[in-house]
Amino acid sequence: MPRPVDAVIEYLEAEKARGVSHVFLDEGARKVMRDLQSRANSGRVADVSPPAIVLFSSPSPEVEKPAEVPKNVTVSGTTKAERLASLRAQAESWPAAKALGTLRDTMVFATGNPDARIMLVGEAPGYHEEREGEPFVGPAGQKLDDILIKAMGITREEVYISNIVKFRPATPRQTTNNRPPTKEEIEVCLPFIRAEVDIVRPACIVALGGTAAEGLLGLSGDFGAMRGAWHDFAGIPVRVTYHPSYLLQSGSNLSIRRQLWEDMLEVMARLEMPISEKQRGFFLTK
Repeated sequence: MPRPVDAVIEYLEAEKARGVSHVFLDEGARKVMRDLQSRANSGRVADVSPPAIVLFSSPSPEVEKPAEVPKNVTVSGTTKAERLASLRAQAESWPAAKALGTLRDTMVFATGNPDARIMLVGEAPGYHEEREGEPFVGPAGQKLDDILIKAMGITREEVYISNIVKFRPATPRQTTNNRPPTKEEIEVCLPFIRAEVDIVRPACIVALGGTAAEGLLGLSGDFGAMRGAWHDFAGIPVRVTYHPSYLLQSGSNLSIRRQLWEDMLEVMARLEMPISEKQRGFFLTK
């Protein structure tokens, strides 16, 4: 004897074959489904009368199939600057990011030298970045500038600086408070950072913080295991180190500062940049 559920399955399979992706259930149908679940839990599914399944209706005209959002960016232009500009224009109104409803409206793209040998990648813009429209400004940006100048002897104009997520993650009643981006928010913005890497083609990438490392490299777990080793992204060596804001939060933690310094020296060595004795021994006398 056919079970009521068999008729339900047959109906849904037929609707699927017609290309229907959503089935509308009125309140009566929902009551029947709840009753089915209750009877299944008690072992009395057979007690449900077969005519009950007529409460399933065809798709409601009010239910629309979600609009398809693009998953890949389109790069146009001949020079690096033109190609990056085309990415920036798309990022301004990226449908996949807007559809989430969890990101703020102001887009913060990237800054620096398109021909840079070093690319720095963070997680997402914060309060100061959103206000200035540029990544890594405010206290964290000042700390990054100090790292570049003191540890490496270069300026931010000589490197390329970007974030994986191009919009500030939103929070209720948000003022100056920030939060890290979610995996979903990272996923919808990944096409941009991948395209940026492909355009800039740096000799080395520095992932700033665990969230950036997870999003860019797919790493997970202990941050200490992420740093201290070389990784690969699209054939480009990647070094993971602390986010500048973490240095601010840790205050004068000598161990954290020293580890970050050592990470930057490793990047310099990898790129065969000159390293002075003062730079090598900066923490030896501290």
